[in-house]
Amino acid sequence: MSSGTSQAESAGPEATVSELIENARAAMAQVADYDQDEADRLARAVGWAVYEEDRCRELSELAVESTGLGDVDDKFQKKRRKVPGALDGMLGEQTVGVVEEDEETNLVEVAKPVGVVGAVVPSTNPGATPTLLAMMAVKSRNAIVLSPSPRGLAVCEQVVEWIHEEFDRIGAPKDLVQMVPTPVSKAKTYALMDQCDLLQVTGSSDNVVSGQESGTPNYCVGEGNPVGIIDETADIEAAANRVATSKSFDNSTSCSSEGNVAIVSEVYDETMAALEAAGGYMCDDDQREQIETMLFPEGHGSLNPDALASTPAELCDLAGIDDTAARDADFLMVEGEGAGPEYPLCGEKITTVLNVYEVPDVYEAFDLTQEVLDYEGAGHSASLHTTDQDRALQAGREIDVARMLINQVHSFSNGGHYANGLGSTLSEGAGTWGDNQLDENVTFEQFYQTTTVTRPIEDAEEPDPDEVFAPYLEAR
Repeated sequence: MSSGTSQAESAGPEATVSELIENARAAMAQVADYDQDEADRLARAVGWAVYEEDRCRELSELAVESTGLGDVDDKFQKKRRKVPGALDGMLGEQTVGVVEEDEETNLVEVAKPVGVVGAVVPSTNPGATPTLLAMMAVKSRNAIVLSPSPRGLAVCEQVVEWIHEEFDRIGAPKDLVQMVPTPVSKAKTYALMDQCDLLQVTGSSDNVVSGQESGTPNYCVGEGNPVGIIDETADIEAAANRVATSKSFDNSTSCSSEGNVAIVSEVYDETMAALEAAGGYMCDDDQREQIETMLFPEGHGSLNPDALASTPAELCDLAGIDDTAARDADFLMVEGEGAGPEYPLCGEKITTVLNVYEVPDVYEAFDLTQEVLDYEGAGHSASLHTTDQDRALQAGREIDVARMLINQVHSFSNGGHYANGLGSTLSEGAGTWGDNQLDENVTFEQFYQTTTVTRPIEDAEEPDPDEVFAPYLEAR
């Protein structure tokens, strides 16, 4: 930390953040004349800082050690998958200079940076999230200031240090990527929210709400709690394996890991057997009550932080469940009893517990999914496992979510995958359903703005009002 920042620190959080913003703007000025290749080089440098195998492994170990959340191997795989996936989607895309030209309307779009991006980073993805957001920001010649959670501080510090090493290698200004100095605090985070040009918050609902209320233009994203539907036409074994993989990956740290599954009665028994074969354990009624009390000690809205991203064995210890089969499982399952605040297990759990419903038919599943999401996870995402392509489209029509995944591993695919065309990210907008400004994945496309150059259209004809209104007047 520079002496200037030390002096600002003693003056309070606003002054501390103000100096970071000033340094960020100075760094942006140094890259203002970068062409697209040079901007892409910045993004590659950020990605390589974390993708390099030894660093990626070290960072994954540090994440689990410092946060107590997730699984080292899964975090390693996540970063090794997400970083090249995000780069593949952005490299070669124009974010500098002319990005679009329409000869018919004589409109030309010229890309500009959005400014200094403020990013609030969650403890569940303390390494991958800042890396992806920094790549997206510098791709358009922006600077970014990261504000990590206290549990994710050490990881974010390491990410920034390695990015600075890569920037030194290519002669880029290090202050394009900065972190709020220690000790991290809500006051500094709120100051960043107020002073940055564009805000992106991924994490707790409290931080998201604070970001939305800051008055700063923002891409604050909605909370997860996806519902998966398995209908009577599904490939049951494949569907069960997808759900099991999604639910157990990184101990379910992802907001895109299913919180609930609705299974049509006709294939319920077969599906439950397949889920158990894939690593699930169905809790009995007593165990279900123990799990609910442990996860939500004070009922709705009181999720136990000690249970976040925990293994079934750890959850059994917390809940007082002495059952070898439950402890050895990859994830626990509980019977779904309803939706709403009186049924807290239907909400977001961010751990290896799956709430399972039996429904009479797929249409009841659609209704139940909407009811669950209206309670928690509005607009975020849902999935359907089916072989009926018409039904897939119907699910998209019936359920109000930004993403409807068909026959996919939800936690891998919701944030973008090479095989589904969604933008690769760890921040997913939930539309106005989730009180968000964005109903798509947050990617590099959200980190530049454009100046529209408009010229007169030669031989343009004024619209004829008679033609415009004729169909309406004739039909009255």
